[in-house]
Amino acid sequence: MNLFPRLAIACTFGVAVVAQAQTPYPNQPIKLIVPFPPGGGTDAVARMVLDKIRIGTGWTLIVENKAGAGGNIGMDAVAKAAPDGYTLGMGQTANLAINPTLYAKMPYDASTAFTPIATVAGQAVVLVVRDNSPYKSLKDLVNAAKAKPDSLTMASAGSGTVGHLTGEVFTKQAGITTRHIPYKGAGPAANDLLGGQVDYYFATPQTVISFVKAGKLRALAVSSAKRMPALPDVPTVAESGYAGFDTTDWKMLVAPAKTPPAIVAQLQAEVAKALARSDTIATLLAEGSTPVAGSSQDASALLKAEQQRWGAVVRSGNIKID
Repeated sequence: MNLFPRLAIACTFGVAVVAQAQTPYPNQPIKLIVPFPPGGGTDAVARMVLDKIRIGTGWTLIVENKAGAGGNIGMDAVAKAAPDGYTLGMGQTANLAINPTLYAKMPYDASTAFTPIATVAGQAVVLVVRDNSPYKSLKDLVNAAKAKPDSLTMASAGSGTVGHLTGEVFTKQAGITTRHIPYKGAGPAANDLLGGQVDYYFATPQTVISFVKAGKLRALAVSSAKRMPALPDVPTVAESGYAGFDTTDWKMLVAPAKTPPAIVAQLQAEVAKALARSDTIATLLAEGSTPVAGSSQDASALLKAEQQRWGAVVRSGNIKID
């Protein structure tokens, strides 16, 4: 039996493998899956960061919106992609830290399916009421809720969203009970608040800042530990008498688990450069967000801590989505 043809094939294959291993990353387009529809806050941040990376590197970067199931469909596609650095995902608080406890069945294990690259941005949730509301402060709202338990209505963009769970954390700390009214998205919730159908709303800044600045909504407090640069006159919940109160909605760039550390480090470095740009910082601050950056290890630590924190909130409130 002639072994030389097999030997030749083996040598050729070996040369190909070595050549591939030595090819600089990236040598093909990188796809970023955004697990929400175009035009939303996560999509806007993802596209902005990718645009800055593209400017700095010349890489070919493509956004693919894959929405559904609270972000689970898109993130599942990331989890099941090859760990080669060519498919990434823009995860956030809901699909990485809340959904694992909120949903009875998850298509992926958020604690093991991803390699965090960097936390991109964080933002507070804003507690707003309509402009003609009798509540001029957080204290006014709490006093009204205590005087008539279950009478006030709290809007949210949907059950299990950061706004909903921030509201749950607040009512528990304030010792009040209100009625939760979930909507199918931030827009419908804001419209009903403007129309007087609900009393208050823990909203993402992008949804309500323009209404606040136009005088159509009144911001009573923000949920973060520090005041929001876009609304500097609005106190934090902690400043308003609830020490230690701090919730944020963050966005995190992730890759499939087992992505090579060298690729993760390269991507993290480019994200850091993009977030350090003055135009990036200005854009994020204007919409109510704060650039975060940090290392992959920082992102991993945040993810673990937030999964534990929000999981406890979901369980204590007995909140479930089938």
